[in-house]
Amino acid sequence: MSGNQRVLLIGTGRMAYHLGHAMVKAGVNVIGVAGRNKERLTDLARFLDPPAFRLDRPLPDADLVLLATSDDSIAEVAGALPVSGAVVAHTAGAMSLDALAPHAHRGAIWPIQTLSHGAPIDLADVPMVVDSNSAVARDAMLRLARAISGSVLELSHEKRELLHLAAVLTSNFPVFLVGEAQRLLRKEKLPPDLLMPLWRTTANNVSTIGPDQALTGPARRGDVTTIKRHLDQLTDEPELRRAYALLSEMIQRAHGHGNDER
Repeated sequence: MSGNQRVLLIGTGRMAYHLGHAMVKAGVNVIGVAGRNKERLTDLARFLDPPAFRLDRPLPDADLVLLATSDDSIAEVAGALPVSGAVVAHTAGAMSLDALAPHAHRGAIWPIQTLSHGAPIDLADVPMVVDSNSAVARDAMLRLARAISGSVLELSHEKRELLHLAAVLTSNFPVFLVGEAQRLLRKEKLPPDLLMPLWRTTANNVSTIGPDQALTGPARRGDVTTIKRHLDQLTDEPELRRAYALLSEMIQRAHGHGNDER
């Protein structure tokens, strides 16, 4: 493989947007962007500068074809690509390399970062996980990851799955719960932004002193009376009530408090 490997990026979503910008910023030779959605493809290609290609048209030769698509579409897109000596890789933390069949050289690259709308995220310090099934694929994935980030680690599919689960627990669930908390405030005509200083301080404390020391609240203290009052307030929110009860029980047990009936 050449010293400046040619990378074809497939995808037009958030991963393609952020990873594409990171590759261009790092000087990676992105020879094109491909996708199905013509409007989003045109926009992304304009942001990144390389030419745009439709997936139903001939694609340029590349050393590495990077599928920054949804997890459920990886196998379909990979199966439709012509088989060659190129490395074909996906960007899914929890997906097996088997999804990239029938290509011989398969890889994965996954930034451990939340990728939402907005300005491109600087991935230089974001941990970058790579996986591969051959020496050729390993070389390609490590070179790409190291060009983007100063923090690169190789993990097997099993370890990637566990890390992906941990990432969901760390990021996705708390964000959803913040949204639910804001919804409760809106119902009572209270400003949802009242929770933002708390959210920012909590996130900072978790990153500086760790979750065990950062955790506060009635369940951490074993304050059963307050927990029961909260559960009473959630009578009209049965799903959220169950989640509150279960999480409170887990916290109490982890911090040595007795499990009281809800």
